[in-house]
Amino acid sequence: MTDPAGPPGGAARGGAGRYGRELFTPEDPREPERIDDAALVYDPVTTRLLRGLGAGPGQRCLEVGAGTGTVARWLLERAGVAEVVALDRDTRSLAALGLPGLRVLTADVTDEDLDPGTFDLVHARFVLMHLPERRRLVSRLAGLLDPGGVLVLGDAVELPDTLDGSSAYRRTMDAMWAALRTTIGTDLTEVPAYPRYLREEGLREVGAEVFCPPLVPGGPAARFWSGTWRRMRPELEASGLVDARAVEEALAYLESPDLAELGPGMATVWGRRP
Repeated sequence: MTDPAGPPGGAARGGAGRYGRELFTPEDPREPERIDDAALVYDPVTTRLLRGLGAGPGQRCLEVGAGTGTVARWLLERAGVAEVVALDRDTRSLAALGLPGLRVLTADVTDEDLDPGTFDLVHARFVLMHLPERRRLVSRLAGLLDPGGVLVLGDAVELPDTLDGSSAYRRTMDAMWAALRTTIGTDLTEVPAYPRYLREEGLREVGAEVFCPPLVPGGPAARFWSGTWRRMRPELEASGLVDARAVEEALAYLESPDLAELGPGMATVWGRRP
């Protein structure tokens, strides 16, 4: 990354703001669509892994940062679990689902007084990377597992083209990570440590998988990044890494037939309580 503060998603100068407050407020009418574009990209990977890890009838599951509820819906309707506790700070999209077995919990996972119970499956995707004290949160989520229960964590990873750091796309992506870091403290540097964290918590059968979605013009991944950059334009330009012209060029590239990038991916890590 060209940001002198550190590598992509690094912890230096981490901001004290919060996702959904300083950035990506749920009141914006475009936010559910942006979240659903990400779901179109990552849900097939997540649900395949959850099924392979045994998600199924009779289980009680905790979905942390449930968003618009696409994974919670899959767990109930396709995997046939008994109950999903869908936890999020903003649950308006979840409350409208009205699914049997869905319990909506409006709460902050960092709240020390939060006691949702124990579960056969605890899943958090693109949550910990935006929160402080990630190591403590991993310990807390692992502590919510029943014997035999599985903890599944998914967060972003970057595989930048280090041979082309000057393109408008690369500069805008770097500006986004810098802006996320300085505004809300987003940090990707701990993600590779998640398998070790799970081992330290005494979990077994620890595994990991990295998925990098193709960036296709008009595809959901390209739409997600376009929507993200448009929502963050003031913060992108305030980073000092791009100006308005570079952002416009990067946005146009996401819609161009010339688009050819290895976009940011998702590392999913899991482990089972003995």
